[in-house]
Amino acid sequence: MANTSISVANSKFLKSNIAKWDTADDCIAPLTERQRDSVLDLTTVVNTRIIPEHLKDEDSEFSGVKVPESGRVQKTELLDMFCTIPITNTQQFYGWFCDVQSEMERDEEQHLSHFAHQLTSFKCDCDDLLSEVESSMDQLHDLQTQYEMVSTKTSTLHQSCEHLLEEQTSLMNIAESIQSKLSYFNELDRINTKLGGQSLTVTSEGFIPMLTRLDECMSYMQSNPRYKDSSVYLAKFQHTLSRALSMIRTHVSNLLSSTTSSIQSTKRPAVNPEDTFTLYYGKFRTNSPRVKSLIQQIERRVDKNESYRQLLADCHQCYVSQREVLVEPSVSIAVQELNLKHKTDHCALMRSGCALLVHICQDESQLYQYFFGQPSQMLDEFLERLCNYLYDAFRPLIIHINHMETLAELCTILKVEMLEDHVYNNPQPLQSFEKVVLQMLQDVQERLVYRTYIYINSDILNYKPGTGDLAYPDKLQMMQNIAESMKVGGKSLRSQSSMNSSTQSLEGQEVAAIVGGEIVSGDQVKGAATLPVSVNSSMPLSPADLHGMWYPTVRKTLVCLSKLSRCIDTTTFQGLSQEALNLCIQSLLLAKRLISKNKTQMDSQLFYIKHLLIIREQISPFQASFSVKETQIGFSHIKDAALGLVKRSSDLFKFNSNNSLLQFLVEGTPQATECLMDSKQDVDQQLKVSCAEFIDHVTSQLLSKLQDFLARADVILKMADQGSTTQLKSQPFAQAEAVRECLAESYRVLKSRVPSLHQTMSLYLSNRDTEAILFKPIKARVQKSYQQVIELLAAEYSEEERHIIACPTMEQVGACYSYTLLL
Repeated sequence: MANTSISVANSKFLKSNIAKWDTADDCIAPLTERQRDSVLDLTTVVNTRIIPEHLKDEDSEFSGVKVPESGRVQKTELLDMFCTIPITNTQQFYGWFCDVQSEMERDEEQHLSHFAHQLTSFKCDCDDLLSEVESSMDQLHDLQTQYEMVSTKTSTLHQSCEHLLEEQTSLMNIAESIQSKLSYFNELDRINTKLGGQSLTVTSEGFIPMLTRLDECMSYMQSNPRYKDSSVYLAKFQHTLSRALSMIRTHVSNLLSSTTSSIQSTKRPAVNPEDTFTLYYGKFRTNSPRVKSLIQQIERRVDKNESYRQLLADCHQCYVSQREVLVEPSVSIAVQELNLKHKTDHCALMRSGCALLVHICQDESQLYQYFFGQPSQMLDEFLERLCNYLYDAFRPLIIHINHMETLAELCTILKVEMLEDHVYNNPQPLQSFEKVVLQMLQDVQERLVYRTYIYINSDILNYKPGTGDLAYPDKLQMMQNIAESMKVGGKSLRSQSSMNSSTQSLEGQEVAAIVGGEIVSGDQVKGAATLPVSVNSSMPLSPADLHGMWYPTVRKTLVCLSKLSRCIDTTTFQGLSQEALNLCIQSLLLAKRLISKNKTQMDSQLFYIKHLLIIREQISPFQASFSVKETQIGFSHIKDAALGLVKRSSDLFKFNSNNSLLQFLVEGTPQATECLMDSKQDVDQQLKVSCAEFIDHVTSQLLSKLQDFLARADVILKMADQGSTTQLKSQPFAQAEAVRECLAESYRVLKSRVPSLHQTMSLYLSNRDTEAILFKPIKARVQKSYQQVIELLAAEYSEEERHIIACPTMEQVGACYSYTLLL
């Protein structure tokens, strides 16, 4: 009974466990996918299993039930095995299920067992292989030990061989180095043997290589002085080089000497220029290739050794001496012949002599280049000696030339024709010629400056004017009459002046600037590009503008300055121009005073103004400043210092700063001051003063009575302002009749003298612009004076008195000079 209870309890427990074997929450026996598939297959088979044969009778009621075909068809070996076991109750089922489960476990563990057996077999094989590997490793270790021993012995042997090879290479290099160094020493005997042979000449093919090797040996000895006997061998090599260079020197000297001798032996007394060129230069050019190559080698080696430099200098000296023997006598004779041929024509002598020397210098330089490649000071000295023949012949002539025109032309020849046209275009061959030309130019300029000073003092400062020089305005009127009588194409000289007067002239601009109170330079005036001493300007042509009608000192000064500007340097020209212009102005002032005595003051003033304008116009194109610094010593303080010394004579022996003698030395020292003298400014200042004087003089002539009346009336009016009872009309000069006569006389003078004034100004100036500018302040003063009279009459006189006086209106006054200016 107890067993039955236990059995029932176990059965329940087993059923509950079977019910939970595949639950999702508390799974007792989790299955794999494959196991689950097997369970599903079993479930399908169980649900459709075939009824056992021995149970068919008992369950006949189920005989009508058909089994699906699929159940019968889907049979596996496992189902076939399991289906043979009859199951009649639950216990048999559980027994059958346990058997099935055990069989499944065995099936599952069968391949694992097989794999375990394979692993065991593999382990045995690996143990055998490992033992074999350990045996092989032991053998390899022994082999490595033996290899290392052999490698060590081999490396030692290799190092020994390399060391032996290095020692062998080092010994070979040492032997080669010794051999190469000894080769320089051994060259001495070989070169001496060559030089001692009879077959070696300077033109041989082996001579230049021998010199090259000799230079290399000497350079090696100089760079290695520590070698034994290097200094001794250097001296021997130097001696050997001297022997070789002596051969070259002898060869060049013999060649040049033989060429010179052959030319002298064939020289004839009279030959034409072509034969002369062929004789003096052709043979030298023919022989130049025989020494040109040697000279080139020497010039390349000049910086290597002093012996080459000395040899080249000897060759230059030999060449120059041979050329000097040939050329110098011919040049001397040619210069003497030119001197005799152009004895009276210094310019022709200068041109011919310089042309001769230019050709000689160029030919000699060209011939020198056939022999040598480097320039030589000896050649320059030789050519300078040749040029000095002309200088020695021309120097005595220069110091005796008195004509400034000749000296100026000589300066032009030397500066333009020689220096600019020849020397500057070919400077190297004509370097020596340039020195002599500059020396001659300086001598000519010095003589020109000296003669200029004499000319300025004699012909400008001390010029004595003749009657014809001061015949102003007679000769101007005469020239104008002649010009008016000569009509070309129906137009007179005056009509041409009227046609051109629309263009403002240079003179008019200058006068406008000066009269207006502003002094400007000629370079600032438009149209100032006129040549010195030239009458070809855009201004109207008048007798006073003609070169021959200028005052002689003005003409001489401008001609002199125009020549000097092209011949001397700027500094010297500034000093000369300053002095010349000052003296010229002084001569004009003298002429002005003489004309004023003989003619009228207006003529002298217009004469002076016109010539100042001419000077100002003509000096403006000069590219030079007319300002000069002069040092002046002032002695103005000496007098005051001497008076102080006399007054403080008691302090003469004081030994302090109040010593009167010490103060006299300090305060009485002359003072040197620099002042700037400008000739252009002097001319402008003189022109301004002259124009002002001319305007004052003309105004006083036109308005003398009127100005006198206004001055006297002004005095009376001032007295009245100060409380005087005197009336202007009560004065005899201010009565209506007297005023009428005064104004009538003034107006008559104005109408009569304005046309003559304009005619005189036109005669001297002949320029509408200049005349209008000078007349403008005169017109303004006339208008101002008449305006003052009109205002005075309106203030002091009644209308009836004004009718009696009959003062001219401003329109009537303006008509006097307006009509005249239109003529």
